[in-house]
Amino acid sequence: MLLVKRILILEDNLLVLSTLLAKLADIEVSQPFDLSLTILTDYLQAENFINANPSAEFDIILLDRDDKLNRSFHVLDIERFGVEKVIGISSVSEYNKQLKKRGVKKIVKKNLANIDIFADKVAYEIMKMLLKIPGI
Repeated sequence: MLLVKRILILEDNLLVLSTLLAKLADIEVSQPFDLSLTILTDYLQAENFINANPSAEFDIILLDRDDKLNRSFHVLDIERFGVEKVIGISSVSEYNKQLKKRGVKKIVKKNLANIDIFADKVAYEIMKMLLKIPGI
């Protein structure tokens, strides 16, 4: 039986995305499941394709704050999906604090100067979350 785990990535920085994708590829090859990724780079996509879509479901959400349109990915209805599925990944402490006020417990502060270390920490959190999902 093929297992698929869905991950939503709301991130506007292509360098960050490419680094995270490389880590996710490493995870996928070592596990009995496939990863299905949805990547959005601006808040309008989050509003129109995710918030407005009642059938949208994700096992994990990586949530940055700033987007390509100089607005905020925090428009995402994280309460609908479950705060336990969200990993905040902003480089700005105040934005991560805003997520904590909304109930998000997992935060990995982005560090562009040490992007590989940041991506390793995110990958570690993702693996911990994936291993808690029933069926794995």
